[in-house]
Amino acid sequence: MGLKKVLSFRVILLITINSIMGTGIFFLPAVGAAAAGPASIISWVVLSFIAIYIAMCFGELTSMFPKAGGIYEFCKQAYGRFFSFIIGWMTIIAGNITIAMLVVGAIQYLMPVGSVFLKIGFSLLFIFAFNYIAYKGMKMSAVMLVTFAFITLGTLLALIIPGLLKFQTGNFSPFFVFPTSGILLAIFLIAETFFGWETVTFLAEETKNGAKVMPKALVYGTIAISVICLLSVISSLGVVPWETFSRSATPLADLAVVNYGVWASDVFAILVYLAIIGSVAGWIVSAPRLLLAMAKDKLFLSQLAKVHPKNNTPHRAIIFQTILTTILVIVGAGSYMTLLHLLVPMVLVMYSFVLLSLVILRYKKPHLKRHYRAPFGKVGPIVVVAFMFFLIGMWLVKTQGALGILQLGVSLIFLGIPIYFLIEMYYDPKAIKLVSGFLDRYFSRISERMMYPSHVRKRVLSLLGDIKRKRVLEYGCGVGILTKQLSKEVTKKGKVYATDFSLARIEIAQKRMKNRSRVVVFHHENLDHFKPQIKLPKMDVLVSIGLLGYLQKPPKVLKHLGQKIKKKGRVVFLDYSKFFYLIPNAPWIENEKRVKQIFKEAGFNVEVTKKRGLFWKYVFIHGEKV
Repeated sequence: MGLKKVLSFRVILLITINSIMGTGIFFLPAVGAAAAGPASIISWVVLSFIAIYIAMCFGELTSMFPKAGGIYEFCKQAYGRFFSFIIGWMTIIAGNITIAMLVVGAIQYLMPVGSVFLKIGFSLLFIFAFNYIAYKGMKMSAVMLVTFAFITLGTLLALIIPGLLKFQTGNFSPFFVFPTSGILLAIFLIAETFFGWETVTFLAEETKNGAKVMPKALVYGTIAISVICLLSVISSLGVVPWETFSRSATPLADLAVVNYGVWASDVFAILVYLAIIGSVAGWIVSAPRLLLAMAKDKLFLSQLAKVHPKNNTPHRAIIFQTILTTILVIVGAGSYMTLLHLLVPMVLVMYSFVLLSLVILRYKKPHLKRHYRAPFGKVGPIVVVAFMFFLIGMWLVKTQGALGILQLGVSLIFLGIPIYFLIEMYYDPKAIKLVSGFLDRYFSRISERMMYPSHVRKRVLSLLGDIKRKRVLEYGCGVGILTKQLSKEVTKKGKVYATDFSLARIEIAQKRMKNRSRVVVFHHENLDHFKPQIKLPKMDVLVSIGLLGYLQKPPKVLKHLGQKIKKKGRVVFLDYSKFFYLIPNAPWIENEKRVKQIFKEAGFNVEVTKKRGLFWKYVFIHGEKV
C-alpha cells in the first residue's frame, strides 16, 4: 500500500503558493522597511530573482526524483546516508520552528492582547483539525489547502489594489535613508518569505506526472509570489510612510484601516490569521511525507513508514507530527522575531546543501533523465550558496545577539548526530558493534546498574529457579554484572558460559571473572546467528539480558540457541519496551503475541510479563525448551 497520485498541476500550483507564503508577506515588508527604508524594494527585487533561480534548481532535482522524501531524497542521492539524515533532521527542526513562528504570527494578528492560554488553545484547535484532515486523505487535504490559498491571494489583492490607487510617490523620498548594507541585511531578514519549496517537494509522489508537473509548479508559483510580494510592498509603502509602517506589529491590518477605514482592521486581522494558519496546514500535510521517506530508509522510527490501507496517508507519521507540533506551539509561543532569527540561517544552510546537491548530481549522474534543467546548473548554485553565506555573515556582524542565536541553531543541528548513530545501531549490526564498543569501553560500569538494577536481577534469578550444579548459557553477558551472581548460584559443581557480541564488553567481563574457574567467557561476533568458536556441552539453562532488540534475525538466532539447550531446560530473556516511555524497541518485542510465536517456532514455550521501571518497561520472557 502506497501513496496515491491525486494532485493536478493547478492544485499543486496553488498549494505551492500557499506553502511558501507563510507569515513572511504579512510581517516582513515592515521588517525590511525598518532595515533599509524605501530602498527595501531593492531587497525584494534581488531576493525575487534569487528565489526564482532556487525554484528552478529545486525543479530540476524534483524532476529527477519525484518522491515523497523531497530534499531528503536529493541529498541522499548526492551525499549518502549520513548527510541526507542531517538534512532531513534540519528540515524537521526548521519545519517545527516555522510552525511555532506561524502560530505566533497568526495569534499576533488575531489577538494582539489577551490570555496566552486562550491564544494557544485557539490555534491548537486548528492544528488538530488540520491533522485530522491530513489523516483522512490527500483529496480532502488538497481541498483545504486550495481553500486557504484563495483566502491568502484574496486578502493580499484586496489590499494591493486600493493601495496602488492611493499610491503617493512622496513616501519614497528620500529613497536611501540607510547605508547600502541595510539593503543586504533586509534581504536576510525578508528571506523567510520564500521559504517553503521543501514542503512542496514532499508532495511530488502524490502529484500526477510529478516529474514534469512539479518543476512548473515550483517555478511558476515562485514567480507569482515574487510579483505579489513586490506589488504588496510597493503599494504598502506608497500608502503608509515607511517610518510608520516599519513600527507596526500588524502591518497589513493597519494598512486595511488606511484603505477601508477602522471597521476593516478586525476583518483583515481574521483574514490574515486564516491565511497564516493555512500555511501551518501546508506544513502539517506535507511534513509527514518526509518522516515516511526517512522511516522507509531506516533513518527514522520504522513504525512511521506505515501507510493507512484506506486513506493512503502516512497516518502514524501524522500522529507523531501532531504530538511534536503541539509541544512546539506551546513551548514556542514567544517572540516572532527570535524565532525568525533562529530559522533563517538554519534554512539558508539547508538550502545550500540542496543547491550543491544539484551540482554534484550534474557530475555524478549526468545521464539520469531530467524533465527540466535549471540554467547554469554547474555554477549558478555555487554562486547562490556563496551569497547565502555572505548574508549570514552580514547578519552576524549587524545584529546584536546573533551569535548566541546561531549557536542555539547549530546545537539543534548537532543534536541529530547522536540520534543518527542511535538509529544506525537500531538497524545495522556493524554500527551496533562500533558504537557499543566505544560506549562499553568507557561507560559500561556506570550504566550497568541503571540498566539492570538489583531488583531486576533478582527477578531474573527467581524466574530461573534453582540452578545449583547446572550449566548456564548466558547469551549477552554484557560486562558481567549478572555473571557474578550466576557463578555463585551454580555453586562449584556448576558452570556458567557467558558470551557477548561486543569485544569491549567481553574484555571487561573476562577481567572481572579472572579468578572464577566455573565461568567461561567467550566472544561471538555475528548477530545473525549463534555459532560459537568453542565447543559447548548441552546447557540446562539459557538466560539473556538486553540483547533481543539488537538481533537482526531473531528466529534464526533463537533456533541456534535452542539447539544448545536440553529438553525442559529453563529459559529467561530480559528486554525493554518503550525507552523513556517514548521510543519503541524492535517492533516484534513490543508485540506479545509475536514474541510467543517466534519463540515457539524456535522450540521454546514461553510467557511474557512486563514490569514498569523508572525510564522504561522491562519485558520478561520466561519458559522452557520443549
